[in-house]
Formats: sequence, C-alpha cells, structure tokens
Amino acid sequence: MDALSEANGTFALTLLKKLGEDNSNNVFISPLSISSALAMVLVGARGNTAAQMCQTLSLSKSSGGGEDVHQGFQKLLSKVNRTSTQYFLRTANRLFGEKTYDFLSAFKDSCRVFYQAEVEELDFVCASEEARKHINTWVAEKTEGEDV
Repeated sequence: MDALSEANGTFALTLLKKLGEDNSNNVFISPLSISSALAMVLVGARGNTAAQMCQTLSLSKSSGGGEDVHQGFQKLLSKVNRTSTQYFLRTANRLFGEKTYDFLSAFKDSCRVFYQAEVEELDFVCASEEARKHINTWVAEKTEGEDV
C-alpha cells in the first residue's frame, strides 16, 4: 500500500496544482475520492485507455492498474471508513451508467469488492433529468445534506 499512498500523494499534488492555476477561485476537493473513482473505472479499462489512466493516477508502469492497485484501494478505503475511530471520515462512490449498456458482472463485482461501490444503471438517454435528480439525491444522502 506504500506505492499506492505515494501514487495518491503525487496525483493529489498534481491535481491541486492544475486546479490552482486559476487563482481567482477557491478549490475544495477530495483527491482520495477522485483517485478512487478513477481507479474504479480503471477496473474495466484496457490498452491505451488503461495506460493513460495509470499515468494520470501516477501509478507505476509495473502495477499497470493490476489487481494489486485495486487491492490497495480496498485496504485503504476499509481503513478510512472504519467506524471504530476517533474521527468521522467516510467515502462514498458509485458509478452511474447508461441502462442500455451491458456492464459485465465481473466489473460490477470488482467495484463492489474493491471500492465498496455499486454500479447503478439509469436512463440517461430518455430520462436524463430524472437521472440527474436521482444522482443528486444520492449525493445529498451520502453527504448528509452538506454542499459538496
């Protein structure tokens, strides 16, 4: 998990530097949430897409987005989301995909096992407004109504 921690740190600094280029706005993000969401998508990526995602996430070429990366996130997210701590910190990730796309069961299972996340299929084509409202409601529930 040390390599993953280093990669997450590098990713966070790179992202914050890029977002901070326009100093007319304040930036408030969770690099861990962003990196874990991208890594979740990496589960299904192959070829050039996977290579570019690994580069963006500062993952080593030797890991290549392999099982060790996903197991590392599984351990990290389990530690972050422990309930027996003196702090209150929770992460919540979910992939919302178009319902007409056939998501592989293995992909859904990997998201659930490694990232504590479900893949939820919505109708973005014919009911995009309802999908937007559903996603916003889910976010509001997970953030206990706090603006994010």
